[in-house]
Amino acid sequence: MSRLSKQPIAIPAGVEATINGLDITVKGPKGELSRVFKTDVVSVTLENNAFVLSLAEDTVFSRALIGTYASHLNNMITGVTDGFQKKLIVEGVGFRSEVKGAELHMSLGFSHPVILSIPSELSATAEKNVITITGIDKESTNQFAAQIRAKKKPEPYKGKGIRYEGEIIRRKQGKKSA
Repeated sequence: MSRLSKQPIAIPAGVEATINGLDITVKGPKGELSRVFKTDVVSVTLENNAFVLSLAEDTVFSRALIGTYASHLNNMITGVTDGFQKKLIVEGVGFRSEVKGAELHMSLGFSHPVILSIPSELSATAEKNVITITGIDKESTNQFAAQIRAKKKPEPYKGKGIRYEGEIIRRKQGKKSA
């Protein structure tokens, strides 16, 4: 069983949580998140302003899932209180990015501009060579960042492309001159 799920998950002041059947909703200063959990495998209850997780039945599947549920609840609470942010660095000669309304326009060395629509629950900014994505849902924030990175992954010779902030690109040597 997961170590995360053995301890109750505290709900901080200013955050309101409700359990309605399979649906768990968390409201905070940044917004509201809700998620559907299978309660026939893992039971989630509210006790003393904290989520308490317990196994409904002791199976391999439920023991694997209880830690996942604990992480989802932690991410929901963190999202409505602090939010999540992901930074991407655009590297390369002539590579540019800018936000126009609800779209992200990028020039990545192709013969055409790459245009991605920004999901409504997220906000994005592009300054110089850094794209910053912020949102309250960790999954959607990281998924959109992965979609942007997939448009031009960093290559190992010069490092051109889109990479996460703090990501280390293993460089290759390239051709040697005789």
